Amino acid sequence: MSQVHHDAARVGIGLGSAIAVAISWSLHQSIVWAAIQGFFGWFYVLYYALTRPGGLSG
Repeated sequence: MSQVHHDAARVGIGLGSAIAVAISWSLHQSIVWAAIQGFFGWFYVLYYALTRPGGLSG
């Protein structure tokens, strides 16, 4: 079971990248921006959370 879980995590995109792509697409509707921000993953997600009204506190 451990080997299967490890292989699936290695092949797929990370959760941070998926969230970053979803946020980017909803804001810009651009594949180029979605790819760039998906590459940065969690860094973009944290940037987005910190720069929006309410931030991490909701």
